[in-house]
Amino acid sequence: MTVSPARRAAYEVVRRVFEDDAYADRVLRSVSEGLDERERAFARQLAYGTVQRVRTLDHAIGVLGRRPVRKLDAPVLAALRLGAYQLGYLEVAPHAAANESVELVRAARLERAVPFTNAVMRRLAGGIKPLLDELPEGPLKHSYPDWIYDVWVRDFGEHDALELMRAQNEPPETVVRLVRGEVDGEPTDVPGAYRVARVDDEALAAGRVWPQSRGSQLAALAVSSQDGDRVLDSCAAPGGKATMLRGHVVAVDVNEARARELEANARRLGATNVHVVRADATALPPELDGFDRALVDAPCSGLGVLARRADLRWRATPLPELQVALLRAATERVKPGGTIVYSVCTLNADENERVVESSGLEVDPTLGDEWPLFRHPRRPEFLLTLPHVHRTSGFFIARLRL
Repeated sequence: MTVSPARRAAYEVVRRVFEDDAYADRVLRSVSEGLDERERAFARQLAYGTVQRVRTLDHAIGVLGRRPVRKLDAPVLAALRLGAYQLGYLEVAPHAAANESVELVRAARLERAVPFTNAVMRRLAGGIKPLLDELPEGPLKHSYPDWIYDVWVRDFGEHDALELMRAQNEPPETVVRLVRGEVDGEPTDVPGAYRVARVDDEALAAGRVWPQSRGSQLAALAVSSQDGDRVLDSCAAPGGKATMLRGHVVAVDVNEARARELEANARRLGATNVHVVRADATALPPELDGFDRALVDAPCSGLGVLARRADLRWRATPLPELQVALLRAATERVKPGGTIVYSVCTLNADENERVVESSGLEVDPTLGDEWPLFRHPRRPEFLLTLPHVHRTSGFFIARLRL
């Protein structure tokens, strides 16, 4: 029996994420190049779903396989994870999932592990759904690290923490920003953002649309830059927000490859007002000064984009010290009377409200009035998009005055 191309590609993603600490999206892009559209979509569903649900899958494999997962060979464990995901969460023929997991082990030249894999897959086929149904609500059932659940319970309460976990285990909506021309899509509650069935590759290549969540677009709109403004975007790559800004935009990124990507994207989107500078945004060169506005879209734990980035929940790290440093560096380069928008794609008060409080800057309270639909539930002077409420990426947005 041969393994389907989609399952083989998904297996490669799962192995490389957990054996080599690779990024799921990059591996999938590489291993799915020769697949047709239907196979590529199935490979993505299998790979991302397995990576997201790995904590729950490992629990089921350990219980029903009667052997601790840490004692399994990595190729065997990857095949069992892939098979368990299909049996537990997808409507696939159980024999197809079981047989192909066995064949993946055989293809890895672990013939001695074939009988074990076959036996475990049979037990999973009969027992995984009841086991999953009986798990108590919490991070094991929804496959999150305990610390993320604990942060969300602290900041939002248990009900919303569970809703956040459920929402970010579902595929996110596909939204594009219309740059010019027309788009075959549905207008949303964010101007210029359209919900689409899929991204039109031709329109993307021509720079007519840009894939960008409503939460991300909202962060750039909050800057409210105007023609004639001098604007700093201090963590700008890949350029989605920078290319939305009006005025003369200085877009900074510290990484050379990302800065080149940012330049290419600005050209493609026709953003001739964007000037790219490769620099460390915590130690900006002296000539970058006198800005009217700044956008600090800082690196963060990414707890608002876990639905979009399958492996992020297993590598996420809060970065409040870096965020405070970036905000302070931007403050030194904005003129008195100017404004700074601080945004992060995370749902964690330590990286959100507390970073703003550490800055000592005055909060512009009008932001919540401008976007009442996205007001922070406890702090109406801020914006907070919530995946389980707004069905978009989670973004915290504050506008600060100098």
